[in-house]
Amino acid sequence: MAVLGFALLAAAVLALLALVHRYVWSRLVGDTTTAGSLPRRAGTVAAYVLPLLSVGALVSGRTGTPFWLQQVLAWPGYLWLAALLYLTLALLAGELVRPLLSRLLARRAAGAPEAAAQAAPAEPVTAAHGSAVTTAAPPASAPLSAAPASPSRRLFVARAVGGAAAVAGLGTTGYGAYGVLRGPRVKRVAVPLARLPRSAHGFRIAVVSDIHLGPVLGRAHTQRIVDAVNRTQPDLIAVVGDLVDGSVENLGPAAEPLAGLRSRHGAFFVTGNHEYYSGAAEWVDHVRELGLHPLENARVEIDGFDLAGVNDIAGESEGQGPDFVRALGDRDRTRAAVLMAHQPVVIDEAVEHGVDLQLSGHTHGGQLWPGNYIAELSNPTVAGLERYGDTQLYVTRGAGAWGPPVRVGAPSDITVVELASRQA
Repeated sequence: MAVLGFALLAAAVLALLALVHRYVWSRLVGDTTTAGSLPRRAGTVAAYVLPLLSVGALVSGRTGTPFWLQQVLAWPGYLWLAALLYLTLALLAGELVRPLLSRLLARRAAGAPEAAAQAAPAEPVTAAHGSAVTTAAPPASAPLSAAPASPSRRLFVARAVGGAAAVAGLGTTGYGAYGVLRGPRVKRVAVPLARLPRSAHGFRIAVVSDIHLGPVLGRAHTQRIVDAVNRTQPDLIAVVGDLVDGSVENLGPAAEPLAGLRSRHGAFFVTGNHEYYSGAAEWVDHVRELGLHPLENARVEIDGFDLAGVNDIAGESEGQGPDFVRALGDRDRTRAAVLMAHQPVVIDEAVEHGVDLQLSGHTHGGQLWPGNYIAELSNPTVAGLERYGDTQLYVTRGAGAWGPPVRVGAPSDITVVELASRQA
């Protein structure tokens, strides 16, 4: 049944993609070019090749495809998925403009001959009858009828709307890609904790999540993140899951700059769901070799508070899911507790175990607008700081991107969380 359900879902997704591509081709190519022309042929070829590249990018990582081929497919395939989204949205907006523009052009076309007829002087018509000359009035002009839309007018409207949609869709995609490749910006958030002692007031935690090293984002991306984190001079670094999309064999070199992370109390790591798609046990061992401290349902005492970490929910399939009792069950509840947990949805367990602050990622803030509305359906908090009872939850938008290396309406970030004592 599970296989059948997956097959039906895959068929539905492919059918939807085919319909969307047909619509985009029709508006950008079919309506704006002439049959047999070079632009028509090129656009038709692209309409077949680009979706094949996207499907290849999506499935290559799960089918043992050589890593170099994954990289070849990933850039055009994933970028096209983002471009397709914003081209489709721009074209749908253009459907509202299309009839208005057609009506305006029709009125201008109908008004031109009418104005010309009114401006032309009436010429008398004369006829000679012997020696007498009579003047006859010119015949009354026939009423103007509404002219049907000409092919040239329809073509102009199609090209104007299609061109504007292409500029808007591709421009949005390009700007979103620039934001990812530029690297995350640093945010600063102050979080007061009732049980934090005065001695820990101002303690700074650099929160990094969802780096997503893979066939698109590699070693240079890691180095940008490490440099940005180190410039903040944090007291502690929390890497909150989804570091990679691939094996240690393929991505180990891309992760090596993480060895350069610097803070007074070190760097800590918890797994995200994507680690369990990529060989979580090997990655936990590898980040330990790089100098990070994995918290696998474990806890350490930091000056003034407890830092705990739980495995991601996806680990349950391997018998390695989150274990809050093991991480927090026997702790001294007079001390403040900060929890690293990749997915925000475990906030209820954090509240139950008396956590003061949970640090999470996973949502990407939606990554591609309007994806934030979809993310809200399955996450208690999509981005930012919110309170749940006596527990506060902070969700970072993440430092990378999954799939398309594009972010729109959800810029990537590294967050410096500054803990504040109410006794200070």
